[in-house]
Amino acid sequence: MNDIRRTILWVIFAFSLIMLWDQWQVHNGRSATFFPRSTPVATAEAPAGGQAAGAPATTAPSMPTATAATSPQAVPEGALTMPRERIEVRTDVLKLVFDTEGGAVIRSEFLKYPEQGQSDQPVVLLDTSPEHVYQAQSGLIGGAFPNHKTPMTFQGERQLPDGADQLVLRFESADVGGLRLVKTYTLHRGSYVMDVAHEVINASGAPLQPKLYLQLVRDDSSAPGATSFYSTFTGPAFYTEEKRYQKVDFKDIAKDKAEFVREAPDGYVAMVQHYFASAWLLGSGIERENFARKAGGNLYAAGMITSVASLAPGASATVATRLFVGPQEEKMLEGIAPGLELVKDYGWFTILAKPLYWLLDQLEHVIGNWGWSIVALVVLLKLAFYWLNAKAYASMAKMKALNPKITAMRERLKDKPQQMQQEMMRMYREEKVNPMGGCLPIAVQIPVFIALYWVLLSSVEMRGAPWIGWIHDLSARDPYFILPIAMTLTTLLQTSLNPLPPDPMQAKMMWLMPLVFSVMFFFFPAGLVLYWITNNILSIAQQWVINTRMGVPPKFHLPKFS
Repeated sequence: MNDIRRTILWVIFAFSLIMLWDQWQVHNGRSATFFPRSTPVATAEAPAGGQAAGAPATTAPSMPTATAATSPQAVPEGALTMPRERIEVRTDVLKLVFDTEGGAVIRSEFLKYPEQGQSDQPVVLLDTSPEHVYQAQSGLIGGAFPNHKTPMTFQGERQLPDGADQLVLRFESADVGGLRLVKTYTLHRGSYVMDVAHEVINASGAPLQPKLYLQLVRDDSSAPGATSFYSTFTGPAFYTEEKRYQKVDFKDIAKDKAEFVREAPDGYVAMVQHYFASAWLLGSGIERENFARKAGGNLYAAGMITSVASLAPGASATVATRLFVGPQEEKMLEGIAPGLELVKDYGWFTILAKPLYWLLDQLEHVIGNWGWSIVALVVLLKLAFYWLNAKAYASMAKMKALNPKITAMRERLKDKPQQMQQEMMRMYREEKVNPMGGCLPIAVQIPVFIALYWVLLSSVEMRGAPWIGWIHDLSARDPYFILPIAMTLTTLLQTSLNPLPPDPMQAKMMWLMPLVFSVMFFFFPAGLVLYWITNNILSIAQQWVINTRMGVPPKFHLPKFS
């Protein structure tokens, strides 16, 4: 009866792990791995005028308390004669495409970051195509003013000249509702941050007080290269000093249940995905209203609204903003704006992950290879936890030495479960063995190693970073599955060194669970698998030495599945 009960509990435990994994995938915007739900694919008809399918709606964001009067009205008839053009510009690190309709950034390529497996194709973040829409937009609300759908004229060079540090682009609208809007983008050499000056000119005969909105518009598709075997967040995020970093799920926006700080004098709004991000930045001390809304179809907008100074006739005012579009390089992000490094999302383990990343980065500066730096970091962590591990392995060795006696006792008293439990407790007391003694010291270390997992999963520095031989990219899976096979073998070897549970069903599950989870590692990035192998090998070595010293020589045992 006890064996049947234990078997049922193990089945429930395994099924719970599967369900938790599926819910973790869904929480991070992925489809469930084991029990996916069918979801309808959003479709959109191609609007007139050659606009891509799924392009943003023609209305700018309105404030939560705004009326229809705050939405942009139709542009004046004369403005419609302006030819629409896509402006392609290039710096040493960025290739961008701007649309003269609204002066929006509608495509970005990172020239220093090739796509995995395509060395001649840069990574694309912002995009406007039938398959994917992701744009950075801005404009005015509070009346029939220029917005991200207003035609604009362009002035400026299209490539950063040799020897120059800046590239200046100017987009100017016609008079719309009595206002002209001039957007001036200043791109810098070696930088993923653009200065964006929004100059608002009152060309009417009456005072006007518009508001400026900055928004990132994206569909809810997964980031390129996403996999069901590990999950990272994709979606909007807001940062304020009040609540720090707040991620917002697309589904919560659609249900109008998104929770984030609505008004603040500081912070930024970002759109985050694995390795890369975009963000609108306003200076500290400028009051802004944050918003997130569904923009139609499968498109979502997240942004900020801030007031422009009251403009007398003929007067002008400029709002200085910045737009970041780039990789999540932690040190670079720290120097751009407070809290921007948090777009590199470590989840609950940020407090542990940040010092681990710092140490990994320092090791790479010394060693010059990210793969060997991972190995060195795991070695340092194992040294730091040496005495905790020693206590755990010593307890396991005592349990292993005691196992034959426990097995014989269980066989002798198999029909007397109460007496069997009492006898087992007596044996533990006499031999001074704590059955949990091998678990608690290891449990203390689990948060550190989970934090290291997120460091390796989130660090864009792993993209394209080689290790040795056949491993040319630590962020991609091993093409020949050599590392996952080695990891599986070391995991099974480590399992064989541990004391088997007296219960036969538990012993079988002890072997099956590592096999089941090892399958996932066949699709994990090589850097993560390398970290796990190194940890396994060092643990095996330490456990082997301790077992030998305690007179419990290592014996490899295989389970009986019959």
